[in-house]
Amino acid sequence: MRVVRNLESLEKLLLKKRVRKNKVYDKVSKIIKGVCDNGDSALVEYTKKFDKVRISPKELRISESEISAAFNELDSSLISAFKLAIDNVTKFYKGQVPKTIRVKEDNGKTLVSRYVPLERVGVYVPAGTAPLVSSVYMAVIPALVAGVKEVVLVSPPGKDGNINPFILALSSLLKIKETYRLGGAQAIAALACGTKTIKKVDKIVGPGNEFVTEAKRQLFGEVDIDMLAGPSEVVILASKDANIEHIIADLEAQIEHHNGLGILVTNSRKIIRDVRKKKVPGLALRVRNLDEGCHAVNCIAPEHLEILTKKPSSLLKKIRNAGAIFLGDYTPVALGDYIAGPSHVLPTGGSSRFFSCLSVRSFLKESHIINYTKKALQEEEQVLEKIASLEGMVKHIESVKKRLA
Repeated sequence: MRVVRNLESLEKLLLKKRVRKNKVYDKVSKIIKGVCDNGDSALVEYTKKFDKVRISPKELRISESEISAAFNELDSSLISAFKLAIDNVTKFYKGQVPKTIRVKEDNGKTLVSRYVPLERVGVYVPAGTAPLVSSVYMAVIPALVAGVKEVVLVSPPGKDGNINPFILALSSLLKIKETYRLGGAQAIAALACGTKTIKKVDKIVGPGNEFVTEAKRQLFGEVDIDMLAGPSEVVILASKDANIEHIIADLEAQIEHHNGLGILVTNSRKIIRDVRKKKVPGLALRVRNLDEGCHAVNCIAPEHLEILTKKPSSLLKKIRNAGAIFLGDYTPVALGDYIAGPSHVLPTGGSSRFFSCLSVRSFLKESHIINYTKKALQEEEQVLEKIASLEGMVKHIESVKKRLA
């Protein structure tokens, strides 16, 4: 574990890790252009090139029989585990559905804030060295609860040309009707631009490697995205009486993620010394007190924050920037990764300063409905005229006056 001298040094070090690589930008640009120009044939070509798998355009989509076969192979205990996780996530998000807001005044003026779900959403599920099966239900369920009609799942094929069977089984449990064997930047391009086989979506969510993230960055605007996810990270804010074994266990758990980063923030020299003895990778920052520790957390703006103090909830009011916050000795980040309920699709790389966690609202559009009576228009005519005249919008004023003439 590397001990950082001060917060400024830590911020510079983290910024250096987050700098985008131009080579990735250029490669992804070419892939996107290839998919947008050549559609399915480009997807077939890139799957052969990057995944070493030969498929035809017809084989991009996973058949219902393949999905059913994968589900039938699951043992009962794993089905029960999946169902418990799905139930926990669903219960949490059902409580998030926003209600229509209506304001009605005596003069007949009515204002409404209405929420409408997106029509079609793409969910990217990484495979890599191990299938991220939890990403299926963590990304899909908020969309389903929001009322999205069409959820499309894409995941890269293995060397045998198949998607991981556990991902397919979850696709079956969640009743996803479209699943494609497709990965990388080419999958994001297909979802954003559309091809003959894959109809374009309104939004793309889910984690991925640097190529997937760069594709989302370049295609944002053509399609909405959840966020620009980087390597997973945790900050552990620990007081001097924190359990050292818990700290070490959670830092080591974070390192299991590809390029995962663990940061210890504490007011105890002893804790830093004990963690270093165990040779746990990561960074450590010593602060004078917990108030200074909270300030450091807000500057880092981590994806995950663990608060290991005597009264962790008492510090919540001082924390502004964190994706998910875990309180106390019996709430490891692993709970949030798999079964607690809230999605593990969280802002990384300091972006919790301005990005939110994936939620039901991520899949809803808010529309404003405005309805005036003649009386209401008369009452506000002069105010509108004063403001519009400052901007020189004469025709705006006329559009009101003609209604009242």
